[in-house]
Amino acid sequence: MSSARRAGLPHVDARTPPVLVLPGPVARDQVAALCDAVRTLLEGSGAGIVVCDAAGLGPPGLGAVDLLARLALTARRAGGRIRLRDPDPALPSLLGLVGLRFEVEGQVEEGEPAPGVEEAVETGDAAL
Repeated sequence: MSSARRAGLPHVDARTPPVLVLPGPVARDQVAALCDAVRTLLEGSGAGIVVCDAAGLGPPGLGAVDLLARLALTARRAGGRIRLRDPDPALPSLLGLVGLRFEVEGQVEEGEPAPGVEEAVETGDAAL
């Protein structure tokens, strides 16, 4: 029994994920509309991920944490996830402090060396 092979890599999504630009300090009454926007972008694009441009959020605080937690929950319920673009440097630390982990564009994945970094090998090291 044989089957036709699909063109390209089956596990790579070549679509560019949609981007949602988060405005400056978000008021509580704007959260529902932003959650609806994430749901709509996920359903409309089929990409499985929405990039949230967090540059406009300003200094991190509990309002930003609440917003991002709600956006992540909405994305998860819609079968997707969100990725942060250009957050304030303290925001990922604050999110980690409250137990929320987000993928950040340009961030090296855990356990991987940064691009361009090579491990040094001593001549007396045993081969693994």
